[in-house]
Amino acid sequence: MDRHLTIPLKNGVLPVNIDDDMKAVTFNNSHPAADTQFLPTTGKEIKALGWERPDIILVTGDSYIDSPYIGVAVIGKVLLKAGFKTAVIAQPDVHSDIDIKRMGEPKLFWGVSGGCVDSLVANYTALKKRRKKDDYTPGGLNNRRPDRAVIQYTNLIRRYFKNTVPIVLGGIEASLRRICHYDFWSDTVRKSVLFDAKADFLVYGMGETTAACLAKALNENQPLEKIPGLCYISKEKQDGYIELPSYDEVKAGTDKFIEMFDIFYQNNDPTTARGLFQKHDSRYLVQNPPSEYLDGKALDAVHDLKYGRDLHPYYKKMGHVKALDTIRFSIPIHRGCYGECNFCSISVHQGQTVRWRSEKSILKEAEVISKLPDFKGTITDVGGPTANMYGFECKKKLKRGNCPDKRCLYPKVCKNLKPNHSALVVLLKKLKSIKGIKHVFSASGIRYDLIFSDQKAGEVYLKQIVDHHVSGQLKIAPEHTEDAVLDLMGKPGNRYLLDFKKKFDAYSKKAGKKQFLTYYFIAAHPGCRDVDMEKLKKFTRKKLKINPEQVQIFTPTPSTYSSLMYYTGLNPFTGKKIFVEKDANRRDKQKQTLIKKTGKSRKTKKG
Repeated sequence: MDRHLTIPLKNGVLPVNIDDDMKAVTFNNSHPAADTQFLPTTGKEIKALGWERPDIILVTGDSYIDSPYIGVAVIGKVLLKAGFKTAVIAQPDVHSDIDIKRMGEPKLFWGVSGGCVDSLVANYTALKKRRKKDDYTPGGLNNRRPDRAVIQYTNLIRRYFKNTVPIVLGGIEASLRRICHYDFWSDTVRKSVLFDAKADFLVYGMGETTAACLAKALNENQPLEKIPGLCYISKEKQDGYIELPSYDEVKAGTDKFIEMFDIFYQNNDPTTARGLFQKHDSRYLVQNPPSEYLDGKALDAVHDLKYGRDLHPYYKKMGHVKALDTIRFSIPIHRGCYGECNFCSISVHQGQTVRWRSEKSILKEAEVISKLPDFKGTITDVGGPTANMYGFECKKKLKRGNCPDKRCLYPKVCKNLKPNHSALVVLLKKLKSIKGIKHVFSASGIRYDLIFSDQKAGEVYLKQIVDHHVSGQLKIAPEHTEDAVLDLMGKPGNRYLLDFKKKFDAYSKKAGKKQFLTYYFIAAHPGCRDVDMEKLKKFTRKKLKINPEQVQIFTPTPSTYSSLMYYTGLNPFTGKKIFVEKDANRRDKQKQTLIKKTGKSRKTKKG
């Protein structure tokens, strides 16, 4: 029998149902949202709302854009709708109390996030050079986000609020650093960020349900230890949980590091995952099983909340935020990715099961956007982690969870997935027919292997995209062309790439449009040698007829298999040694090999 917790709302209740094992959690947010465009961020706004003080203050490394693309905005709006007075402090000055004290101390907890991007990824290039620009900072200068933001913000809070309410870490920086991990920027194995930050709790994954349960439990003085999606520190081992190799063991040997990461990675699916714990010195990190994914109805409810779709006025006066240009007139239609590329963190943070919104909810959002005062008629993107994963999933996975011994798309598309672009084809047509919308573009990357695996609607979708939804360029991400490197990336071979280019060019010519493909490639991935980049260069010159510009040097980010390879020098799936280029100059040389101009090849336009 389920245990029912109800979170009071202004006009109803938000049910959060937790079963006896505190594992299966459903979230149903079906009532009207709090009637506000922005969460408060100043004492003046708090007073105008009639609040004595906030229940929760969210601190973030980004400027405050109120959008369904921004994690802090989503969590804040969900908590606000659940009846909790929630405020935001964006990019506080870590050298003074001027920002962190401006709304006082919250009643329930501080929520701390590094922002939409890990702060070290935001602040440094793959060659560890300081970035001059930050797309999430007013004015574009990289001068407001501290390194290791969640640690610095936690220290800032404790400096000015002694014995304060719990500090809860969240967002991608905390989520990917929740167990001990290899840190590229210090070239060391670090403890869980929960220990380094000296915070109280950590919410991992997308966080809506966990944050709501935590707020409810703190408000009513209920037990916290079994809330799904939550990490905390304990003096004791946890019965029934899996023990990971300790921090000392992982730090001392690569074999233990690989063992730890394998167990961690295999326990991310809510259907199958068990709780984990890991010894750090004399105490234990405890990771509860993940929160249940939001289903389609819950996703609709989250996106149906009222968003300002703009930079908060308090920060707007400081300058323009470039990220807003990308997301303001875009529509996210699904979450998760079953691609599981080894260099990508999406599967660990958002999950390997794709969940999508209803057509009704998406069309409703498009109508809202179409009525914005500065909307010029163009929806800049309809997509998600990948543009064409909408509307289909493996039925077996939905019932039983991820397969432990195989992946959905690698080395080839699994027969049980059954890709079908039909729903996406219909959705795009309906979006384009809305009054006031002239163009609907697909700017998220496309998986062309899914298109070729869909015998029913794959080519129909491709033709529709070419005819109506390309703004001159279409993104695809082959990443490389050499099979040995692609194998370590967890990407399929290049057998579909040329077929896709041929069809794209043919459909574009038939439509009378001058359109191009934008190719994304990675240099210096584990296993990639200079000769592999030379072969890739030859392929792009002779087969694709381009001099690539969209090339990034591999950055080892926490909680990915590729970072595991970079640190250990081993293929974690076979145990065999692999070549890893770690010298910064030679890593840069691999990139330069690919982007150097040769002959008269057409240069790809910037995307």
